[in-house]
Parts: sequence; C-alpha cells; structure tokens
Amino acid sequence: MIRYPILNKNATVGVTAPSSGVGAQNAELIKLTSSRLESKGFNMICGDTVWTQEKAKSAPAKVRAQEFNEMMGSEHIDILIPPWGGELLIEVLEFIDFDTMKDKWILGYSDISVLLLAVTLRTGIATAHGTNLVDLRGEYSDDTTAMWEAVLETKAEDSIVQHSSRKYQGEWQHDAPPTPYVFHLTEDTRWKTVSSGPVTMKGRLLGGCIDVIRHLIGTPFGNLRHFQEQMINNEPILWYLENCELNTVDVRRSLVQMKLAGWFENCSGIMFGRSPANRPVENYTAEDIYAELSEELQVPIVYDIDCGHIPPQITLINGAYAEVDVTDGVGTVKQFFYE
Repeated sequence: MIRYPILNKNATVGVTAPSSGVGAQNAELIKLTSSRLESKGFNMICGDTVWTQEKAKSAPAKVRAQEFNEMMGSEHIDILIPPWGGELLIEVLEFIDFDTMKDKWILGYSDISVLLLAVTLRTGIATAHGTNLVDLRGEYSDDTTAMWEAVLETKAEDSIVQHSSRKYQGEWQHDAPPTPYVFHLTEDTRWKTVSSGPVTMKGRLLGGCIDVIRHLIGTPFGNLRHFQEQMINNEPILWYLENCELNTVDVRRSLVQMKLAGWFENCSGIMFGRSPANRPVENYTAEDIYAELSEELQVPIVYDIDCGHIPPQITLINGAYAEVDVTDGVGTVKQFFYE
C-alpha cells in the first residue's frame, strides 16, 4: 500500500542537505529562495548541514542522517526539500531511520533520487522527483516547474494531470543576466518515442538519476521485489530515468545491470529524460540504447521527457499510478494517488 503525504497551505519547509550543502559561496541562493517561499506563505527551517560543504558532502554521513531523521520526525516540519543534489548521498542510507518516518513529502532530484527511491521502496511512502530548492529562487516559476505545489497538494484517491513543457533550457547559463525566471527556456520541447508513433503507458512510477540509483541494486535499500509484492500487488512498473554524467556505454551497462537484477520484471514502459551527457562511444548513441532496450524488454520507450538535469521538469511521484500518453511530440502524464 502506498501512502501519500499532502502539502497544506502555509506548510513549514525543512531544508536539510543529505548530499551536498551550498557552502558559504552559495548561501545567498538559499536566503533568496527562502524569502521567495516565505512570500508565498511557507515557513522555512534550515538545518546546519545546508550551509556547509567539504570533501564532496555537506557533513559526515551520521551528521547528515541525524538532521534528516530529526526533520522527518518533527511535528513542526511538513515537507523536506534539500537545497540541491550532490555526490555522496548513498553514505547516509545505513543511518536513516526508515521505521519511524512520518508521512511527509521529500522533493528533489539528481543525487537526492537515491533517497527518494530508497524511502518509497522501504516504506511505501510516496516521494516526489522534481525541482530542487534553489531552482525556486526566481520571482516566478515557469508553468512546468510551478506544478510541484499542485501535485503535492493532491489528496489520496485524487489525480492530477501535467503536460510536457513548450520549451526547455538548452544549456546552463550561469553568467546570464538575471531574469524573473530562473531558467532560460529557448529550445522547443519534443517528447520522442522509439516507435516514432503515439505511445500510451500505464503503471506505478519509480525512477531517478540512473548514475546513482543503480548503486541501490543488491542492497537492502533497493529491494524491488519486496516493494512489488508487498506494496503494489505486483502492478506493472513504469520507470522514469535520467542521466547526469554517463557516456552511452556506461548507461548501457547500468541498464543491463538493472535488467539482470530483475528491476525490469513486470515493466510496462520506460521514460528517459533529456540528458547533458549521453556522449556516443564509437557511434553508439543514446537512441541505439533505447531501441535495443525496447526490443529486449518488449516495452514502449519514450525519451527526451521533462525530467532531470536539462530543465524544466515535471513532478513525478514514486509509487503513484500513472497514465502517460505521447502523441506528435506532446506528452501528458496523469498521476493517480491510489493506495
């Protein structure tokens, strides 16, 4: 059974850094984001780990885990949103108290997706793959990013629809003049299918950044079979995956590992996000990978969706039942908050 937290108006946001903190040089990003959210009625509580960063992590693993556990257990915090991703979140998993977690949303992506997937697989609590905190610092959010609030306000047994963006950000422009929006959306969005025709897929959503969630395979935090049998009654799984830094052969190795580990058993389809990586090796392209995987698994594959490190991205809920339709480059995702 999947348990869905709910985001209420005037909620208190707990900001903790289970992966990377912002350090002194980026502290203003958090202060600006906090003021933006406070102006919308949210209350903000920032933990100590947010402000520090050394040796590729915000703090030692036990310190990060302790702060996370305290915020998850706090009666005064309604949702956790880390500042951003990082590199070494996996270090904290063995110190996380999964047994006493309260039902509250955790929102993020990149390295945070390790935590999101582990929490849903272990506890059945739905988690939210979407914007990170610092991307909410703008005066406005684009229509796609802004949907995070509506999605997390959806009540159990209700549903919500999101659509593919009209445009996406082709490249990061850190030195670009500031605008009321965080992202510079200039390129036309087009969701693509391996079949080149319309695709409809249905199933329970699971996924994240393939660079990091692959390391859950074979651990107590990646027990997919238990999740399938005990929490979703063996309903099909609809995977969403995005690639941050891997070249094409490393993506292929990772997908084969997932297949051999049984992660694609009873899979109804796979969605891949746009990627800044996907560097071909000897003319072996991402499109080659998608075609091979579709043939091997006999499932539809959609790619270049709004998910991951090329913004904007829709908010995908681990554990929710979803219906995905892609026609003529336009995607629609309807998520049902069914137990």
